[in-house]
Amino acid sequence: MVKKVLFAASEVYPFAKTGGLADVAHALPRALKNLYDVTVVMPLYSSIDRDKYAIASLGESFTVSMGREEYPIDLYGCTVEGYEYCFVYSPILCDREFLYGTPEEGYEDNGVRFALFSYAITALLHKNRYDIVHLNDWQCALLALLIHKDPMLSPKVIYTIHNLAYQGVFDSTLLESIGIDREYFTMGSLEFYGKVNFMKAGIAYAHEITTVSPTYAKEIMTPAFGCGLEGFLHFHRAKLRGIINGIDVDHFSPTTDSALVAPYSDTKGKKPNKSDLIKRLGLKGITKPLFVFIGRFTSQKGIDLLIETLPKIAVLECNIALIGEGEASYHEALKSLASHHKNIHLTFGYDESLSHQMYAAADFLLMPSLFEPCGLNQMIAFSYGVIPIVHRVGGLTDTVKRVETYQEDSCSGYGLIFSSPTSRSFFSAIKKGCELYGDKKHFERILNHNMRCDFSWGESAIAYGALYEKEKEIYE
Repeated sequence: MVKKVLFAASEVYPFAKTGGLADVAHALPRALKNLYDVTVVMPLYSSIDRDKYAIASLGESFTVSMGREEYPIDLYGCTVEGYEYCFVYSPILCDREFLYGTPEEGYEDNGVRFALFSYAITALLHKNRYDIVHLNDWQCALLALLIHKDPMLSPKVIYTIHNLAYQGVFDSTLLESIGIDREYFTMGSLEFYGKVNFMKAGIAYAHEITTVSPTYAKEIMTPAFGCGLEGFLHFHRAKLRGIINGIDVDHFSPTTDSALVAPYSDTKGKKPNKSDLIKRLGLKGITKPLFVFIGRFTSQKGIDLLIETLPKIAVLECNIALIGEGEASYHEALKSLASHHKNIHLTFGYDESLSHQMYAAADFLLMPSLFEPCGLNQMIAFSYGVIPIVHRVGGLTDTVKRVETYQEDSCSGYGLIFSSPTSRSFFSAIKKGCELYGDKKHFERILNHNMRCDFSWGESAIAYGALYEKEKEIYE
């Protein structure tokens, strides 16, 4: 009998997206579909276009008791490209302008909102049998505890940490509001320096814990990257393993990408895309190397380092295009730099089509992340014939090999790597990029090699399948 999997995430592309979690929650269930009966569950945020995705009521409404309050829950569903999605709707969870809050701070009641999401999924588990429940990041983590203390539920629980920096930490008074007994407010459970930590529930009560790259799995057990949970993770290390993310090679394929003015299969086909983008952005010089940044304007992504280094990059014979959203202070600093340098263009906001067009046009992708659990951008860059320039951390270490070690028969993607998060080290890698760009034959040879490499979910899906099939182990 095919096992049933409930894959829970707070955001899933194409319905709602703030980062890489949405892409993973879109692609991994699809990669598993041939082996398992997978249903994806997420909140039905007000920003989701119900008509576009034919989202309809499942005719199931109920209330959830949480603390001293009763919350109404409605279930909705749709099928997109043959894949089933279930949506949880409750006004307090879903009727917001943003998913989690403004770029500067989260909503004050996020603890209640996403605890309710977990409680609603618990009710769903009582209505339908699932063999495996796969939870993602802090927004779903409390569900591991709810399953653990419910004698009527017995699915295997997999918990994936996508970014340890976001743990869902709230004041201890939240416990009463979400109906969790204080017996769970201990160092071995939810307590975290006097506060409640949702992520600890996932770590403590899941049968298996994964994170999104082997190197990051090692890093998070150290003080430098553990964000205060390094000891807790080390205690649970027998359950922890790193499985590298993949990308949806159908969605990120330059040969079939409808967002491009000219789809292509090798680097010769990039020229019309670069010409079009340079013209639309008001930049000059198609023969100059084009550096792009595509991502969130946050400290994690190395924006401080980028802002410090941009004036030096702008002096070079090159063009620079940036797209992203995030903290207002970073936006203002980048906006100021773009206004002072004609070869810098800034787009503030999220635009999926434009990001694809930037990959297709770019020669180099800038990824100066201070830490990077996995990173998808560098793999997308490989697929579109772009050289990533990356800081040697986390999943970037696992997926990007130095161009100096290029071998034609390798299955690896090659890029430029800097080891120290300093402007000097970052700028040195960028100058090496300009030198590489000047050696056209070698440059294009590496790009074409990268485009042929496999960055799909194939092997990673097999690794997750092995975890799904592994016998449940007793909680420590």
